[in-house]
Amino acid sequence: MSFGQSVPSRRALLAAAALLPLAGRPAEAATAPRRAQHYYDRAAALAGDDPVLRALVKALAPDLTMPEPKPLGPLRIFDDVAVVGTTFVQATALFTSGGIVLIDAMGSPDDAEKIIVPGLRAVGADPAQIKYVVVAHGHADHFGGAQFLADRYGARVMMSRSDWDLIAAGRPANAPERDLEIADGQKLTVGGTTIAFHHTPGHTPGTVSSIFPVHWRGRRHTAMFWGGTNPPAATADKRTTLASVLAFAATMRRAGVVVELTNHGGVDDGLTRIEQLRAGTTGAANPFVIGRARTQRFMKVMEVMMRGRIAQDEETSAARGRPAPACC
Repeated sequence: MSFGQSVPSRRALLAAAALLPLAGRPAEAATAPRRAQHYYDRAAALAGDDPVLRALVKALAPDLTMPEPKPLGPLRIFDDVAVVGTTFVQATALFTSGGIVLIDAMGSPDDAEKIIVPGLRAVGADPAQIKYVVVAHGHADHFGGAQFLADRYGARVMMSRSDWDLIAAGRPANAPERDLEIADGQKLTVGGTTIAFHHTPGHTPGTVSSIFPVHWRGRRHTAMFWGGTNPPAATADKRTTLASVLAFAATMRRAGVVVELTNHGGVDDGLTRIEQLRAGTTGAANPFVIGRARTQRFMKVMEVMMRGRIAQDEETSAARGRPAPACC
């Protein structure tokens, strides 16, 4: 292949695929767009009685209402991973031999000082060892405590360029000072642990999802961390999210991901799984280790629900007398 040829990237091909109907649809029906309910029903069927997938279907539904946050006791959910925060939003600490990588920093300096710092101490970690704060996306409930941690412990704050720009344009309260930019495909190695970052835009222009190793009772597993779940308002951004879901699912498949993590434990039954671990009701098993097939089904459910949300947008546009864009 010569360097002069123009070849579509894998991400571009997957973005184009996001505009196509679900596989298996009869060719003769290709001109008849599916109704949103078709996708919602299919997602529910894919979820079956799996509590993780059922929670995801509910979280991606258009009528979702977020519950009031309640205290959440800090807990190590793996040998080298702890979750601190509230029932609404969590920060995830990855412990390495070279220090702590914290994914997200909750909503304010007060959250960092009164929840993250004592939470890390409660699980036997020294918050002074926070080397990096990785902001998965540029919403206030994820970056609000980052500057406090940077000022107190010298932590470097990392975010995609697009979301640094998002924050700069909006100038929200408690925004961190611009620091390190996360490139698509970038790897960060701290101690002996390497985290791979992947741009998964849609929730925000620069949402970042990650893949990294975790250990449970000494055994190594490969984990993914999905950076932003709630569907964005604009249909175009929903299409971008759909393309990101397809691309990241393929990346997960190649990496052999068996662990699913997010920053809002209410969207994936994560809060229930945390309490199961706390109570010791799972025995030797870790409920966050769900296997390759279920992590792929997790992404498939997200894909189908996103197609439903796009179809619902189109139905709403048609009902208002505006031409609907091409169906997904």
